[in-house]
Amino acid sequence: MNNKLIISALMALAASSAGAQRLSIDNATVDVGRTGYEMPVTATFELRNKSLRKLQIESVKPDCNCTKVEYPKGEIGANDKFTIRMTYDARQLGHFNKQAAIFSNGSKKPVYITMTGVVLADLKDWSGSYPYDYNGLLGTADNLEFDNVNKGEERTFEMLIMNAGTQTMEPNVLHLPSYLTAQAYPEKLKPGHSGKMVFTLHSEKIHDYGLTQTSVYLAQQLGEKVKPSTEIPVSAVLLPTVVETAQAPVLELSDTTLNLDFGKKSKAKGEILLKNTGVSRLDITSLQMFTHGLKVTLGKSRLMPGESTSLKITGEANELKKARSVPRVLMITNDPRRSKVVITIKSK
Repeated sequence: MNNKLIISALMALAASSAGAQRLSIDNATVDVGRTGYEMPVTATFELRNKSLRKLQIESVKPDCNCTKVEYPKGEIGANDKFTIRMTYDARQLGHFNKQAAIFSNGSKKPVYITMTGVVLADLKDWSGSYPYDYNGLLGTADNLEFDNVNKGEERTFEMLIMNAGTQTMEPNVLHLPSYLTAQAYPEKLKPGHSGKMVFTLHSEKIHDYGLTQTSVYLAQQLGEKVKPSTEIPVSAVLLPTVVETAQAPVLELSDTTLNLDFGKKSKAKGEILLKNTGVSRLDITSLQMFTHGLKVTLGKSRLMPGESTSLKITGEANELKKARSVPRVLMITNDPRRSKVVITIKSK
């Protein structure tokens, strides 16, 4: 065989390998946690056709008649994502481990997926006591707010937690900033047991006055990957020290609540009037939003005695609907009586 034939053969083999159809699964085993007797439970598996050709799922065969499967019947495009759902009828008490084999035209051997969990005779509904689900670790809060903090002060926030899974957890908080610490009590949480996560704010490590925001992530184990479903927004308002004198500025506002009337519109606008009725210059040193979906414009940040300005606020309906906390605008000023001003945004 000459060199040209060898090169042609190698190129054909490479093209054949590149075009081979392969199934990629984000998580081949899904723990669905706890369910009640005869309360069917479903696991959803995320898959991808990691090839250059279309893929056809020929069948998905569960290991018993107690499990039903749903899968795409049509062709799946190259590099496309798709889902397979397994539903267990939960007609047997105790732990379960159910498998299904995926047969496709992309592989001679089947690919296996597994769902695990436990069926309880008396399933307690924890949704009222622990309304927020962080992938099986339930909690009593979905955001942390430390308000009116003075420099050097320490504040704590207690969040009750409960293990709604089937395995022992070691609750941890990931991506903590330098000014925030967290401790779980107890350090290990057995299935069905409750505890608490204590967050401590160390304000001496916050550099700027006004609003400081970040996000942390509640994990079942240390080293776990962060996910949007485990995110907890954190906000802290650090107040400046302002001495009250007879020569101080005085801030007056037309209102501290702004009603935005969206109707069927995606955006709505409103205005708050500000005036300095004191005897010295008023400085607005910080203007921040607690949530996404707000845009603000301030006419002037410095007002001499008797001067006025307007604060214009625009809200986006879709973004405000996603907000976990009350939409607000924060102002920090040098008025000793109103060093912190919060304007609450309400939607109609």
